[in-house]
Amino acid sequence: MAPFLTARWRQLAMLNYRVDPATLRALVPRGTELDDFRGDHFVSVVGFLFLGTKVRGVPVPFHRDFEEVNLRFYVRREARDELRRGVAFVKELVPRRAIAWLARALYNENYVALPMRHRISPADEAPRADSVRYAWQLGAHWHTLSLEAEAQSAAAAADSEERFITEHYWGYARQRDGGTVEYQVEHPPWSVSHAIRASLEANVEQLYGTAFAPLLQGAPASAFLADGSAVAVHQGRRVA
Repeated sequence: MAPFLTARWRQLAMLNYRVDPATLRALVPRGTELDDFRGDHFVSVVGFLFLGTKVRGVPVPFHRDFEEVNLRFYVRREARDELRRGVAFVKELVPRRAIAWLARALYNENYVALPMRHRISPADEAPRADSVRYAWQLGAHWHTLSLEAEAQSAAAAADSEERFITEHYWGYARQRDGGTVEYQVEHPPWSVSHAIRASLEANVEQLYGTAFAPLLQGAPASAFLADGSAVAVHQGRRVA
């Protein structure tokens, strides 16, 4: 079946924080369970570029290229004799109201539209960046996610934290009736480069609530930049 959405995801700044699973349990979509890496659970703040976006193969004018910043955590589900490793989102920020509306309507994802901007060196479509900065305006203030990366990128090593973070190929969204929608995300493995410096400068309590404020105001456990690639997002289906 043809994908619902295609795009290029580029210059993914990924700041990862170890979290007490108790913080997440109320947010876990029904039919899934928290996923862990060697006993550690993570949330990630991810900023990236959505480029060349098409819905069912059709480009939408003025909505093809935009920023996204999201807070996500990691889940898994046994289905059809396979282990499906996926992500669930706490909140996703985009700069276009129509994009936020569509994501809420189709998947019940917690998308919010805010003014956003970015700065990437050397350029958005370069094979890799040296530094990235994603910013969004909440109230009267601008908030930022920034990362400066090492000069070289390489494929994430097998059984590494980077591989765990980047290679979850399913999305899970809680629905208003308590059910869950599952959708597949296809992309090749990404090359990554470790961060020299990374920071989240934001009013975390205002953005994500009091439960995440102490966690995200500290330094991340790890941070890296993923080059990104073309992606395909498939139509969501209800989990039985």
